[in-house]
Amino acid sequence: MPVPTLRLRTVNQRPIRPDGDFVLYWMIAARRTRSNFALQHAANEAARLGRPLVILEALRCDYPYASARLHRFILDGMAANHQALTRRPVVYHPYVEPSPGAGRGLLAALAGHACLVVTDDYPAFFLPRMVAAAGEQLPARLIAVDSNGLLPLRAADHAYPTAYAFRRFLHKILPAQLAEPPATDPLARLPLIPPTPLPFEISYRWPAAEPRLLAGAADLLAALPLDHSVPHAPLIGGQTAAHQRMEHFIGSKLHGYAEARNHPDLDGASGLSPYLHFGHIGTHEILRAVTDHEGWVPPDLSPRADGRREGWWGMSPSAEAFLDQLVTWRELGYNNCAHRTDYAELSSLPEWAQRTLAGHADDPRRYCYSVEELRRAATHDPLWNAAQRQLLREGTLHNYLRMLWGKKILEWSPTPQAALTTMIELNDRYALDGRDPNSYTGILWCLGRHDRPWGPVRPVFGSVRYMSSENTRRKVRVTAYLERYSG
Repeated sequence: MPVPTLRLRTVNQRPIRPDGDFVLYWMIAARRTRSNFALQHAANEAARLGRPLVILEALRCDYPYASARLHRFILDGMAANHQALTRRPVVYHPYVEPSPGAGRGLLAALAGHACLVVTDDYPAFFLPRMVAAAGEQLPARLIAVDSNGLLPLRAADHAYPTAYAFRRFLHKILPAQLAEPPATDPLARLPLIPPTPLPFEISYRWPAAEPRLLAGAADLLAALPLDHSVPHAPLIGGQTAAHQRMEHFIGSKLHGYAEARNHPDLDGASGLSPYLHFGHIGTHEILRAVTDHEGWVPPDLSPRADGRREGWWGMSPSAEAFLDQLVTWRELGYNNCAHRTDYAELSSLPEWAQRTLAGHADDPRRYCYSVEELRRAATHDPLWNAAQRQLLREGTLHNYLRMLWGKKILEWSPTPQAALTTMIELNDRYALDGRDPNSYTGILWCLGRHDRPWGPVRPVFGSVRYMSSENTRRKVRVTAYLERYSG
């Protein structure tokens, strides 16, 4: 099954070398073995060239915000991949850097033996710069493959300003894209050449991670040069855990999602965002599970551009509400990151939002907290403190309260720029689903992105939508939440 050409991007113009020893898949974003366009393309190329397939999943120790929390979640995923690829006709090399710079040269060394290199095309954080630099340095052809969502990143030619406008675009173009899903098992039915061990000089200098580390050995994780003040979270990572969480959500919670998702006490959200962020599960897999659960017979999803949130899929109201979050809002963030380099800056806000925030930047603040006070959840607001404690303890933040969390940081910061910097710092450092296009969408939404002006004009906010803890406590159920995340 060929990968749609719209999902393939040639990063450099090095020739493909048919006499290379293997095809290399450099796994950096779609960290899973199922429904993965990049793995599928790498396997196709290995079969076409009659060469073995090598999968490199490497983990640096000096990436931005590197911590025990993020490392443990990624290592869980590597352990799940190792298990899934055991007895499959590939070489899987999970490399965990023991010290800063120790992994330098590994990718180039493997590429020197490769027919070509395939990697993941991801539009945010430091990954685009890393892939571009690799394209310049590697001696082999580098192809980046988009496994991010139902809609290829390059299906749109510009960033959409609102969810409504993007939804209209989706309604026109998505039906054709749904006809080209990834193979559930990219390695099935391919005549792959039996693998041989990596060259000794490579495996000796850059050995595979110890099984104990992948299995969760606390002493080995503690020995790595990471930020250990951010401890690992209770959530287990990896594609196996991702599928278990998906199955539990669809079987037990999906039917009440539309009503329960905004109420922290009801715990109605899917909890899948960390797994989506690290690529432990893909959107196609989730959509397939939802449609199976719904007994869905596809209606005529004919192209129409009405932008409606309900009724387009022809499913239950809760399934439609969930898919609007999974597809419209999540992929709107990817669309924005793919077409704007300033996706995490104030300049990416609509003009009206930039103007109103600038006009109220000098307004007096009744409360003004330092980054450290906010980090420690040391404010006067019990509900905000509870949300921040959830982030600190668990690496997650309830979807509805995340909006309030960001709005209050704007209200309590000396300037809009300081608020944005604080939100990104806290979210990227502590959230398992931080550093993600969807996260930046949520953060910038608190400042007016994908929104409209609201009245009345208020101090600090201007025309940006206002939220208060008092109104939130009246609208949603938070009694048990406040008790759970009390001081």
